[in-house]
Amino acid sequence: MSEASEMWRCQMVNCGYVYDPARGDRRHKIPAGTRFEDLPDDWRCPVCGAGKKSFRRVSDES
Repeated sequence: MSEASEMWRCQMVNCGYVYDPARGDRRHKIPAGTRFEDLPDDWRCPVCGAGKKSFRRVSDES
């Protein structure tokens, strides 16, 4: 598991789904604590099915 300072959320530009490394992706059996860059290259958005290249980093600042 990575430290929180090394993890960030990423949002799908098409459907708005946010990948949160603190939660992982239960649908694709990705455990909590998995950084976005450590997801398999063939991982897809669980909502719209788009690939990792369509995600953008979300700022953690409020």
